[in-house]
Amino acid sequence: MERIFEQTLLYDFYGELLTEHQQKIYEDAVYNDMSLSELASEYGISRQGVHDLIKRCDRILQGYESKLHLVEKFTGAKEKIREIEQLTQLDAISADEKNAFSQMSVTARMQRIKELSGELMKEW
Repeated sequence: MERIFEQTLLYDFYGELLTEHQQKIYEDAVYNDMSLSELASEYGISRQGVHDLIKRCDRILQGYESKLHLVEKFTGAKEKIREIEQLTQLDAISADEKNAFSQMSVTARMQRIKELSGELMKEW
């Protein structure tokens, strides 16, 4: 499941950089969960050709991420935003988290929010 999630994130960020043919096959493989046989039949190519194309797309998308780090920045920003939400809404978190955060003073929470928002501003 984690691999599919990674593939969809990479495709969401960089999919437009693939050719139209690559996009169609990759979308059917990842989003529509079509098998190699189904894809081969649909597009008139061999199963091996479909497999190679999907692997090539994976490498291309990973290559873009290794250069641009957009997915990494996005997931990091989501984590920081999640923490800010927790710091501002104690009633919406679990009892364990509530105990940890309730120990923090309002000033400490506000300082942490300031730090996180500053990091977000620098990244984007």
